[in-house]
Amino acid sequence: MRRPTSPRPTPSRPSIPSLLLLGAGVFLLVLAAMLAWYVEPRAERTPVDIDDTVVFAGSGSYFDTTTLKPVDGKTITVTRRVLGDVAEAKRSGRAVWDVSTTIDTPETLAWGDPRRSYQWTVARWVSDRRTNAPVHCCGETPRIEGEAFLKFPFDLEKRQYRWWDETLGAAIPLDYGGTTKVLGHRGYRFTGTVPDTRIGVRQVPGALVGLDAQPQVLAEEWYANAGVELVVDQRTGRVIDAKIAPRKTLRAPGATTASVVLLNSERIAFTPQTRRHQVDSAKRDDRKLIAIGRIVPLSAAGLGAVPAALGVVFLVRGPRRASGGAPGDDPGDDRDPGGDTRPLPERHAEPTPH
Repeated sequence: MRRPTSPRPTPSRPSIPSLLLLGAGVFLLVLAAMLAWYVEPRAERTPVDIDDTVVFAGSGSYFDTTTLKPVDGKTITVTRRVLGDVAEAKRSGRAVWDVSTTIDTPETLAWGDPRRSYQWTVARWVSDRRTNAPVHCCGETPRIEGEAFLKFPFDLEKRQYRWWDETLGAAIPLDYGGTTKVLGHRGYRFTGTVPDTRIGVRQVPGALVGLDAQPQVLAEEWYANAGVELVVDQRTGRVIDAKIAPRKTLRAPGATTASVVLLNSERIAFTPQTRRHQVDSAKRDDRKLIAIGRIVPLSAAGLGAVPAALGVVFLVRGPRRASGGAPGDDPGDDRDPGGDTRPLPERHAEPTPH
């Protein structure tokens, strides 16, 4: 005789907590990947709303155009202000920076007016926001070449870079010279020189260059730089320290030697205030990029892995536990549910009376 059997249990649906755990874990893992491979590269973009000023200073000599005599042992100050053209940057998708550079003697610096500086030049630098390469559009002037000018590319490599020398009007090679620290912040050091090079002509009295018989001549203007040394933050490409040794002279047309030294200094460098500002700015930008590219993605990945794993475990174990039953619940099991495994006695037919 077969005992009545209970119906098989139906599989249970996945629990809501396990689905929530799995969803949260997957979300955090996807977020980590997006931050590392999508957001961080787009965070490495040259800013368009820059408003920055750097100041160089050092002792040197210059030609006083009032007295027509050289002046030695005075402080020479170079001030460079950079202002971003935000409207043009939004229109073009490029970094558009207007650059004003003044060279001042103690006398002209006191005026506080670039129009009265010893020398004043303006430029517009347009660059690709990702690669830092110059882009020839948007009123760029002059036509700038090279890989670096006011900043270097992001994620610097230990190699030679071509740097735009504003006075020369051309790019020069800067060689990688190892790492060094500026106010405790490590950067890549690049060095180079500029040989004596003719950069233009200037109309001056002939007597100034030894040609007394000529009232006015187009004297040749020459420029050299005995030592360009830049220290650059590796991650952002920001220049955190700079030293230059410029020399500008005048020669009579066709002459091989200088008649007048317009400007000469063995060392003009970032002022302490500029150096501190550049280092602090580099540290701040570094922290942002590290947070976006490393800390937050790793944290999100770590936080996402735990709930994702727990969600998978609960989803897998839940249905198994719900579908399992007691051994005696098998409809094909004729054994005594109390545990008696002996076979049931065999039935015999009743004898028929005669």
